[in-house]
Amino acid sequence: MKEPLARSVVLDSQALSLLLGHDRRMTARIEASRRVGAPVLVSALTIVEAVHGRTDVARLNWTLSRLRVEPVSQEDSMTAVRLLRDAGGLHGHKYAIDALVAAMALRSPAPALVLTTDRDDWTRLCGDRVLIRDL
Repeated sequence: MKEPLARSVVLDSQALSLLLGHDRRMTARIEASRRVGAPVLVSALTIVEAVHGRTDVARLNWTLSRLRVEPVSQEDSMTAVRLLRDAGGLHGHKYAIDALVAAMALRSPAPALVLTTDRDDWTRLCGDRVLIRDL
């Protein structure tokens, strides 16, 4: 059975870092998504997680202008709490941002495709409610 086309694409911090670092494969993935009209989403928290002292601010601003930056709401926070609890009681800073980004992915046009290096965390948080692709 053929996998459904993603209606939205969600970047985790590593995916955003690759994009900021001019990774050709990631850039091609993002452009392909844009060509088919799938919005590419990044959480405002993911930006904070991905940026470091050597980040080119001009590149960051240009990249973000081509993405849809999503704020974090109280509803997202409560969804994240439920996701963490349902995933077996995950908690703490190791999982907090992933859970908030997962909440964003779950409210995005479905099916949402998540580009990540944390397949296990995403599987625990979202199960089969999102499409997960390794970077």
